[in-house]
Amino acid sequence: MLFWALLSGVGTNAQSFDKLDKAPVDISYLTVQKFQTPLVKVVYGRPQKETAHVFGDQVPYGEIWRTGANEATEVKFFTDMSFGRKLVKAGTYVMHTIPGEKEWTIILNSNTDTWGSFFYDESKDVVRIKIPAREAEVIDVFSIAFKEEFKNTYMVLGWDSTRIDIPLATQDVILAKI
Repeated sequence: MLFWALLSGVGTNAQSFDKLDKAPVDISYLTVQKFQTPLVKVVYGRPQKETAHVFGDQVPYGEIWRTGANEATEVKFFTDMSFGRKLVKAGTYVMHTIPGEKEWTIILNSNTDTWGSFFYDESKDVVRIKIPAREAEVIDVFSIAFKEEFKNTYMVLGWDSTRIDIPLATQDVILAKI
């Protein structure tokens, strides 16, 4: 009898899990060669397209955005980097953006481990740059990736038909071009 009482109690103490997140977390890396220490690591939430036009509707123009979903997007530089042609010291930052129809403001902020942009503090901005928006094929899930084009490297933010190409370079590359 005790055995059955213990066995029946197992189900009531079992772990219950939350439902699957609609905007799962993803990680994107920039590396020089496969299996080497990365230069940049980005951790971000991947929201899905819910309206006909994401920017200007689902994500308003002219307002601070967490650049993803849930927690603010974190960017870790493993070395000093040029980010949008501005020098950023190695470290971890939160990336916020202010989307515009033709141009975006990209912000790296030192106030890390924050939920969304609710605790954004402009006094903690490390870098603020402006990048033109361009049109591309439609993608339904917000994505961040890295691309090389003509010996230049970019962090690419993409969602719906909008792309933002942020130029990146290591200090070695910057010095080699001087």
